[in-house]
Amino acid sequence: MLAGDAISALIPVIEALEELEIPYQIGGSVASSVHGFARSTLDADLVVDLKAGQILPLVNRLQNAYYLSIPAIEEAVQHRRSFNLIHLDTIFKIDIFVLKTENFDRVSFGRVSRAALSQEDPRQYNFTSPEDIVLRKLEWYKTGGGVSERQWLDLIGVLKVQAQALDFAYLKEWADRLMLTELLEQALNETDLKSI
Repeated sequence: MLAGDAISALIPVIEALEELEIPYQIGGSVASSVHGFARSTLDADLVVDLKAGQILPLVNRLQNAYYLSIPAIEEAVQHRRSFNLIHLDTIFKIDIFVLKTENFDRVSFGRVSRAALSQEDPRQYNFTSPEDIVLRKLEWYKTGGGVSERQWLDLIGVLKVQAQALDFAYLKEWADRLMLTELLEQALNETDLKSI
């Protein structure tokens, strides 16, 4: 589970998103830690479906506790890119990715997995699904030249922990579409999961 600083930084952002009814998912290493093997992280990734009219209400809720840039947020929303927030108390960074329009982005965003951030707090939050975090980690691993041991170990952890619950048909379909089949097969062989 996550360290205290990460939780202290994340929860106010998530609560603001929920209050404003802005759809979100917690992704990246936080999601892979929740779905797989926990590891420390220096930042958190959120995917949000943020609209231009929601920027100021979100800023109003966060500006006292986070370093943020309104122009950066506006540009990210306009071009569907990312911006970041720095939690002032902990200096923990949260990268906010505005939802893109590509088919996989839309499909994976619709597959929310609910889970807790810590054992001490039973509240459930929206996470990228285990299958989609595996696919994302495979993408990042491939884009990075296949050398990031951290990305690889994250996705292997998710495959091992979630083995009995994974939708292998979905994994295979999207690995084919994203040209990740060879890497997925390598990961499944490494974890002794040969269901596809």
